[in-house]
Amino acid sequence: MRIGVPREIKSEERRVGLTPDSVREVADRGHEVYVERGAGDGAGFDDDEYKDRGAIMVPTAEELFEVAELIVKVKEPQTEERARLRADHTLFTYLHLAPDPDQANDLLAGGATAIAYESVTDRRGRLPLLSPMSQVAGRLAIQAGARCLEASAGGRGVLLGGVPGVAAAPVTVIGGGVVGTNAVEMALGLGADVTVLDRDMAVLESLAARFGPALRTLYSSPSRLAQAVFTADLVIGAVLLPGARAPRLITRQMVKVMRPGTVIVDVAIDQGGCAETSRPTTHAEPTYVVDDVVHYCVANMPGAVPRTSTQALNNATLPYVHKLADQGVVEAIAADKGLQDGLSVRHGRITEPAVADALGLAYTNPLATLA
Repeated sequence: MRIGVPREIKSEERRVGLTPDSVREVADRGHEVYVERGAGDGAGFDDDEYKDRGAIMVPTAEELFEVAELIVKVKEPQTEERARLRADHTLFTYLHLAPDPDQANDLLAGGATAIAYESVTDRRGRLPLLSPMSQVAGRLAIQAGARCLEASAGGRGVLLGGVPGVAAAPVTVIGGGVVGTNAVEMALGLGADVTVLDRDMAVLESLAARFGPALRTLYSSPSRLAQAVFTADLVIGAVLLPGARAPRLITRQMVKVMRPGTVIVDVAIDQGGCAETSRPTTHAEPTYVVDDVVHYCVANMPGAVPRTSTQALNNATLPYVHKLADQGVVEAIAADKGLQDGLSVRHGRITEPAVADALGLAYTNPLATLA
């Protein structure tokens, strides 16, 4: 199979779909791997590393899309990339279609097969390709929040861990999944006063067992959530509904009564955000202020640490790249329930029920599109 790895063009995105070592593994299995020149520069992988490991370097994205059958990326295809997709292309990347009707409509019109990293499942129903970036984002959320709390960034001017004689900053984490767990771990490690809210008692019990009495766990209800947000210096939005738009749990009214200089880091912004006042930002301009509350809503947070993120992502995605290339796309999807769950668009039809519901479009069973 001919596999293409383009340079990411989303603002401030420096990750790359395959590392040089991953390219070697794929090439050793008899496949041709085409890499756009400079694709790995942002993550610290130069063109010579790719060539030494068997990549065929191409000068432009146009040439890469022309020759490739399977396109392996990191972020959702931008407008100019979507214009290059053909019906015989298979796109393997993060998509986050639920809050992005323009992207969905372009993919439908182009007829390509699109498999979303964030929706692929394993045998236990987990999200193995979303998990590594959720781990990175959860940890980065605390780093970003700590910086935003500094007075020079518009924050309240508090140190997360405090110092002897001065109380630690209260941190509220909404959602106890992978993002939330990693945020909790980082915040506790810095000495913050941490509360996590979730509506799954098994999740809360697991967090309580892992972190002990240092962590305050609360079953989430509207009143408890409002109180936890109101009393926090830093709020981490770590809510996930797989494939669907994130629920807007932090209302405008909650933001209005938060203390000036409080910080919201909305990690759910890829799926539309969990605060009514959230809108996507970039690493170049990561924050804005609403009602004196600092909002950090970068839609590709792991892009801030592209080398770590690329390596972690490849650890998870490479086995699926092997399946798609070795077996063929149709055969691999037909044989793997997890890839069926990840199939979002094929031949002009939406094949992910949560995306179809979010966009008000018809849903087609993925197996029905494989004939």
